[in-house]
Amino acid sequence: MDNCTQEIDLLFETSWEVCNKIGGIYTVLSSKAKTLKEQYGDKVIFIGPDVWTAENPSPYFIESHTVLRKILGKTMLPEGIDVRAGRWDIPGKPIALLVKFDGMYATKDAAYARMWDLYRVDSLHAYGDYDEGCAFARAAAALITAFVKASGTDPRKVVAHFDEWTTAMGLLEVKADMPEAATVFTTHATSIGRSICGNGKPLYDYLEAYNGDQMAQELNMQSKHSLEKAAAWNADSFTTVSDVTAREAEVLLDRKPDTVTPNGFELNFVPAKTRYAAARKAARSRLLSVAEALTGNEYTDDTFIVATSGRCEYRNKGLDVYLDALATLAADKPGRRILAYIMVPAWCAGPRSDLRFSLDGNPHGRLTDPVITHRLNNYNEDPVNNRIHSLGFANDAKSQVTVIYVPCYLDGTDDIFDMTYYQLLPGLDATVFASYYEPWGYTPLESIAFGVPTVTTSLAGFGMWVEENFRTGFESCGVEVINRNDSNYGEVVDCIAADIAALAGKTPAQTKAIRTAAMATASKAQWSDFIKYYNQAYCTALDNRDARTAK
Repeated sequence: MDNCTQEIDLLFETSWEVCNKIGGIYTVLSSKAKTLKEQYGDKVIFIGPDVWTAENPSPYFIESHTVLRKILGKTMLPEGIDVRAGRWDIPGKPIALLVKFDGMYATKDAAYARMWDLYRVDSLHAYGDYDEGCAFARAAAALITAFVKASGTDPRKVVAHFDEWTTAMGLLEVKADMPEAATVFTTHATSIGRSICGNGKPLYDYLEAYNGDQMAQELNMQSKHSLEKAAAWNADSFTTVSDVTAREAEVLLDRKPDTVTPNGFELNFVPAKTRYAAARKAARSRLLSVAEALTGNEYTDDTFIVATSGRCEYRNKGLDVYLDALATLAADKPGRRILAYIMVPAWCAGPRSDLRFSLDGNPHGRLTDPVITHRLNNYNEDPVNNRIHSLGFANDAKSQVTVIYVPCYLDGTDDIFDMTYYQLLPGLDATVFASYYEPWGYTPLESIAFGVPTVTTSLAGFGMWVEENFRTGFESCGVEVINRNDSNYGEVVDCIAADIAALAGKTPAQTKAIRTAAMATASKAQWSDFIKYYNQAYCTALDNRDARTAK
């Protein structure tokens, strides 16, 4: 542990995704927690939103009436803020405080005026989830300052870490109300960068020409961008998760990050060697049986199974490229049958009853619309669904490439697979993550951790990390990194099609060697290797706090 981190008596980390699994930041924090806990013990406290009810409790939170009971009993919180204490049900089981923040809405106008006066945060153009994020962030800040006072901890031995724009106002309030504390702000993806890409604009070829403030005005993102920029500028330590996001932040937020804090992974998510073969067999059995029940075709065990997964961002996550690559592959007539899944949660309306009926032992041949496993609320507007149909994937007996869309969270309770994503992952033969906008890229890292070779791009933070640290290629490290820019879409499509075909053509011995290489690469990206960057960020925060308060 870095010497300066020994000065930390309390380390708070605040995120909308603490005990609240809605995206990739949950994976970052939940996998990092074990290593942080080993270093700091119960000095590390995670703070998340209490958006749960008795009827819908968090499956990741173990409430406790003894954890921090004495301190919380003396903690004086503003009216409208309630806190529940417990442990996050993840490896390490760190302390978690869930904050109910409904009372913050009543004072939002005064709070926004204060943010304008102190930091020039423009909340006038707020819409959507801005108010909710700020209400939670402010409640978390109030909890941190009150908790520190009640515990008798020296504020100079406190580090308060905030993730993403949704918690940025909390950082600004901590700085205003407890300036002796050191603050850290991590942007996992800039709000304006994501918006530029989501609106179909080229980001990379023209990045240096963009002005973040101007683009925020053009894309109606003034409030989120203003808030995020203020947090980046006022944090004692500003970090991003990859070099690609660091460059983006330097241009769009006008501040170069102090530290790049890449995302690690905990290999305890992966089945032990003694159980891996059984886990792979069970996963393949389920993936093949769902395909058979949906299409009426028979898929033998030598079927090559490939998948993509992640957030439902059609362009940003490269879902368009993946589907076009599969169409190219089908046209080229691969020698081996390919079963391709798109495991991306969308606006799901529940499982298909006809598919469920078939899986329950009532097979009745090929189903209508044999390309999708669950119903959609927006069937005619869903871009993935529309593209599958426009490309003409029939999934009939003649199809050498079968494409199946799984538009739901694979949490083990979807009523079709009834296995989690991590339980299904060992059954895959390859994954593809053709990202256009990907600050880090957990999905390809997860894939190789499970021994599944992956294709990613040079625009993903993980892809850049692989290029910097390994000789890329399936045989060398289990990862193929395809160069992607704003003008080579067709080339990327052809490369991915060729990569899938190449993997499908490998001998069993070659496949085994590639899977071993993938696991070896993943072993170099564990949190035990990467936590040093966070310790560096905390040290920077303490140093900059000292310089700031000495003035």
